[in-house]
Amino acid sequence: GLGSHALSIAQSSSTFEKKNFNYNEWTKGKFSEVVTVTNPGKFIFLAGIGPEREGDGKIVHEDNFMEQCRYAYMKIKKLLDLQGATMNDVVRIMTYTTDVRFFQDALKCRAEAFGSAPIPASTFLVVSQLAWPHMAIEVDVTAMLAR
Repeated sequence: GLGSHALSIAQSSSTFEKKNFNYNEWTKGKFSEVVTVTNPGKFIFLAGIGPEREGDGKIVHEDNFMEQCRYAYMKIKKLLDLQGATMNDVVRIMTYTTDVRFFQDALKCRAEAFGSAPIPASTFLVVSQLAWPHMAIEVDVTAMLAR
């Protein structure tokens, strides 16, 4: 009807905008407390990405959390690239690990992966185990593009 037509006109005249917000000093540089997206055109949801080797899925870098983390982020960047996105387009990540002692290394690895891109809204969870033996990290990623 007329309402949906007016909505489509309003949406088509609006521009895509992603903004990151931090309201508490302690969060600055660590993660975004809030990420807003106005008029997203394309949502990108990556499955949990971890140290499963491309091709055969074998877990790589057993007993080396940092290398598992770096490998996961390398795969994340490749998958985003295949969708025309970069780390700048990531709006939310959920990091799952099997040991809380990996927390600081996870932050370091994430900072390396994001470089100058803003750290998105982020959650860090410790779970009893992940999908495969020797898997120490898995990262869920959501990104958004203008189109």
